[in-house]
Amino acid sequence: MAASTSSISRLGFRYHQPLVPNSGSPSQPSGSVSFHSGSHCLYFKPLEATRQLQLSRISVVVKAESRSEEMQVDTSLSPRVIAVKPSKTVAITDQATALAQAGVPVIRLAAGEPDFDTPAVIAEAGINAIREGYTRYTPNAGTQVLRVAICQKLKEENGISYKPDEVLVSNGAKQSIYQAILAVCSPGDEVIIPAPFWVSYPEMARLADATPVILPTSISENFLLDSKQLESKLNEKSRLLILCSPSNPTGSVYPKKLLEEIAKIVAKHPRLLVLSDEIYEHIIYAPATHTSFASLPGMWERTLTVNGFSKAFAMTGWRLGYLAGPKHFVAACNKIQSQFTSGASSISQKAGVAALGLGYAGGEAVSTMVKAFRERRDFLIKSFGEMEGVGISEPLGAFYLFIDFSSYYGAEVEGYGKIEDSDSLCRYLLDQAQVALVPGVAFGDDSCIRISYAASLTTLQAAAERIKKALLPLKSAIPV
Repeated sequence: MAASTSSISRLGFRYHQPLVPNSGSPSQPSGSVSFHSGSHCLYFKPLEATRQLQLSRISVVVKAESRSEEMQVDTSLSPRVIAVKPSKTVAITDQATALAQAGVPVIRLAAGEPDFDTPAVIAEAGINAIREGYTRYTPNAGTQVLRVAICQKLKEENGISYKPDEVLVSNGAKQSIYQAILAVCSPGDEVIIPAPFWVSYPEMARLADATPVILPTSISENFLLDSKQLESKLNEKSRLLILCSPSNPTGSVYPKKLLEEIAKIVAKHPRLLVLSDEIYEHIIYAPATHTSFASLPGMWERTLTVNGFSKAFAMTGWRLGYLAGPKHFVAACNKIQSQFTSGASSISQKAGVAALGLGYAGGEAVSTMVKAFRERRDFLIKSFGEMEGVGISEPLGAFYLFIDFSSYYGAEVEGYGKIEDSDSLCRYLLDQAQVALVPGVAFGDDSCIRISYAASLTTLQAAAERIKKALLPLKSAIPV
């Protein structure tokens, strides 16, 4: 039998691969579902038998009518869901994975995921939890042991004090953020989001029937929010300001002085709360330092601090994050979680306790990873900094480089077409260089592209070489 082909086609890139026929099951029409039942004897009382006969007759009539006029199923979706944009980082990562599995040598630099294994001590704690039978439900808010450990960490490392009932453990920081937005925002409220932003912030606001208000920043100011611009945009509808430091996608770190300026503005607006996303706090490069927004004068009562284990401890698959804040808000998030997913994995929580036991800021295990990230960052800055028409803001944290490639827009490529924006440039690089990157438009800045350097130095060297080679035909678009 001749092999059929299928096409992997997302974001305009197509790759054909042979499909192996499924020899493990009988041939069936595409999409068909078969049900097999054994021979059973069913006995009914007379009345039940009569009813069963009537039902079978009705069924026959319905089937007969459906042949002439088939009933149409309502496949409409909720307007709330329709308004939400799918995550481009997830889409591109899935696409690159599919291509790699099909044998295409794609270099994947799209996902925000450390390439390191979870430290052995943490992994062993999870394994021991399974072996010891620690596999049942935990309290919805998280185990007491883990919440006490989180309180201790926040006190010692961040200078903010919480009680265990002011901490909620969730299935990743993403869930913590979404529940916080749902808990505090009413329909029509505004969520203030500096751009570039993590792709999910605006969509989470929309899902909560709130309105995302985007405040652009510039590469010349290291993508940091201008406090005067913030003040000019606040009004009685402003409910939540989201800050992410170190930032995804830019790697920018908010200096304490700027955060203090922002805090003074926030203090003037009684309804305004701050969600401080600090998931990258330990991946930071000296001399930059991390400041928790809740530690600033008068901000504890207004701040919802989100953190987790995915980035610093290389625990993305463990799905473990947490929210800390005033009890009133945390209790509301706890209530949502109780009707949503319930508590986080018992196994992951045991691992989380072990992670927090590694020492200040994750100890040597984390510092070793940060050292490697810094080396990779320095290589990419040097490599791309040598190119014409490229704008770079040196990241002081996280593991992303957000590079301005807009000078290449407008170029015509023979056999490919016109490079018009970050989306088409990323498609071009995936096609021609076989490197998966994320277009800046996904983060609210179409002039840039995000490169994740959560990959080995050897991999990054190969990726940079491929990207440079692919961009050579586009140089004619750069003004002299």
